[in-house]
Parts: sequence; structure tokens; C-alpha cells
Amino acid sequence: MEAARPLVAWRWLGLPALWCVLATLIFAIPIRVLGFSLPEPVFPLVLSFAWAVIRPSVLAPFALLVIGLFLDLFWGGPAGLWAVCLIAPYAVVLSARSMMTGQSEFARLGSYLGATALAFAVGYLLTAVDSLAFPSPMAVLWQYFATALLYPFTRRLIERFEDADVRFR
Repeated sequence: MEAARPLVAWRWLGLPALWCVLATLIFAIPIRVLGFSLPEPVFPLVLSFAWAVIRPSVLAPFALLVIGLFLDLFWGGPAGLWAVCLIAPYAVVLSARSMMTGQSEFARLGSYLGATALAFAVGYLLTAVDSLAFPSPMAVLWQYFATALLYPFTRRLIERFEDADVRFR
């Protein structure tokens, strides 16, 4: 395990946000493998969970807002949909942060899956209200599953920065 890095905003907020935007762009390329297109996980949900666990910050919700608006523009959704879907789990995880500290990896995985489910539930309900029709539950489930598989990236980001600011431990 490498030593914790200092919390410089561009390193723990800017670079991961850029990586998530690039991953979103790459996975949106219309490539078909054996007749199937690439899954479209919501990469910024990794940041929504990890940033809340790493430390409270004023910049993180604004970064999630900007990334959410990018997703809305990129995927053609209503403005603010993904911003709300990213900020809702951030707020819940941030409020439960003290209970997650010191828990097992299994408990953190469960928290990540719950936060991801919350984001998709919020998105599902807001989309249903906006369009007056329910999205395909199977499509939402597949996207949830693809996003849930991103947990190792969340764990890596948390491990990299969680001990960098001792004021919050």
C-alpha cells in the first residue's frame, strides 16, 4: 500500500473527474462485440461515493453538479437529472460517513451498492415524472449492474486519499 497523498484539489477532485468524463466518452463509442454494445456505467457515481467517504468538501458537490450537467448534455436527458442523481447519494453517504469509518470492506461494498441503488432510484423516478412514462426496468438494472462493477475503482480512490487529511479522522 502506498502512502496517502496530500489533498490537493486538482489531484483528488480534478483528475478523477476528468477520468470519469473520458471513460464516459470512451464507453459511448458505438462499438459492437458479438452483437452487443458496450455497457454504459455511470462512472461519476464512483466519485459521488468516494468523495463523501474521503472527506467533507465544499468543492465536491459543485464538481458533481458540473459532471451531472455534462452527463445530461451528453446523454440528452433533462437538465439537472444526473446532477441530482449524483448529489443525492453523496449527501446520504456524507451523513453516514462516521458510521462507515472503520467498517469492513464488505460493509463499504454494501454501502456503495446502496448509494448506487439510491442514485438509480432517484433517476428512475425523476425520469418517470418528467416523461410521464416509466423507463425500461431491465435497462436500468443492466446499467446499475455495470455501475456496481466499478467498486474496485471506488476502493482504490478511497485508499489513495482517505488518510490524507487527519482533521476528519
